[in-house]
Amino acid sequence: MSSEVSLPMPVVFFGHGSPAIARETNAVTRTWREMADAMPRPKAIVCISAHWLTRGTAVTAMARPRTIHDFGAGLGADLFEISYPAPGAPELAERVRDLLAPTPVALDTQQWGLDHGTWSVLMKAYPDADTPVVQLSMDATKPPAWHYEQGRRLRPLRDEGVLIMGTGNTVHNLGVMDWPGRFRPPYDWAARFSDHIRDAVVEDAPERLIAYADQGQDAALAQPSPDHYWPLLYVAGARLPGDRASVPVDHIEHRSVGMSSFVLSPAAPATSLAA
Repeated sequence: MSSEVSLPMPVVFFGHGSPAIARETNAVTRTWREMADAMPRPKAIVCISAHWLTRGTAVTAMARPRTIHDFGAGLGADLFEISYPAPGAPELAERVRDLLAPTPVALDTQQWGLDHGTWSVLMKAYPDADTPVVQLSMDATKPPAWHYEQGRRLRPLRDEGVLIMGTGNTVHNLGVMDWPGRFRPPYDWAARFSDHIRDAVVEDAPERLIAYADQGQDAALAQPSPDHYWPLLYVAGARLPGDRASVPVDHIEHRSVGMSSFVLSPAAPATSLAA
């Protein structure tokens, strides 16, 4: 006889790129859907998005989070019409608050919702919008190691059927983007930094991810502001011993926007047959 073994949920990082990707169907968005289809269906999702920076920490705790259009009008009026009506999960928000203690966590029932870093990915990965979603903010006053530790504290959620996801970009320098040259070769510094981060994820070297600034000028150019990098630290923190890394998306667009996505999955246990 055999018994079913329940594995922890994977943890995932999405390189989300421009909000305009929400109107596209391309190789990246199809891969996001394939990533979701390959994972066990989550009971709920906790998302750490590059676009919710706060002083202190908060988690969305409303039953129906609004769709936030946190970008300029220059991207097109149609993007402001998009709604991602996923339900919230107030009880999960309370669970997140408890796991992150002693860090004080505010339960946000009115101010935030789902920003484009979250919904532009989820509308492709989970288009039915029927999985409850909460967002966790990032305290902009804290150092990289602190964000990594927050991810570590979230690990128990993986045994509770909750998908922990981060969404940002491993390279994010909008000031030197080549808008018309979406698929031109990346800047040398962008390629070096992206490769360094990818290798650190694959080799399970969180100390290198935390100390990303040690890459000097490459890091300064690749992440002039850390907001799009920090979500990866939560994902790395939520990693369990033995998790295997895959890199379904691994390229740079517009020369300076890293689209790399990572999935950290538990290895299936060995099976044996009893006589």
